[in-house]
Amino acid sequence: MATTNLSNYDINSVPSAKEMHFGIVVSEWNNEITEALYNGAYQTLIMHGAKPENIIKDYVPGTFELTYGAKSFVENYNFDAVIVLGCVIQGETRHFDFICEGVAIGITDINRKYDTPVIFGVLTTNNQQQAQDRAGGKHGNKGDEAGVTAIKMAAFRNRQITK
Repeated sequence: MATTNLSNYDINSVPSAKEMHFGIVVSEWNNEITEALYNGAYQTLIMHGAKPENIIKDYVPGTFELTYGAKSFVENYNFDAVIVLGCVIQGETRHFDFICEGVAIGITDINRKYDTPVIFGVLTTNNQQQAQDRAGGKHGNKGDEAGVTAIKMAAFRNRQITK
């Protein structure tokens, strides 16, 4: 939301990520934005204790492919959480709608099917400026928010497993 800074949160509400493992799947499309999102997520994980060697990053060509990337990470690694990072900017055709809906449904389906939280860190903006504003600009960084969410959901998952 335009009224919320994506990088503002109560630091004390975030558990330690010291023993956690994370996968981050990054879309190559809109690379300037997605790399900024990655840097935000990565730095947030590190700030909360995640070890660099416990954070695996890989790329997919576009936002639509994030679903496959997330599914592959969930099936082939033992991550506590997976973050997907992408950026879709509205154009003149309905392509935007199909991509946004497809990836949202795809990530939701993975979260239903598997026991590893997959965090939706995809910007869906009307223009480049809105994307920049949410990738480290005046509205903070969606990557920071995705990192915090990944840690909290990993802790939630781990609490459920130990019950």
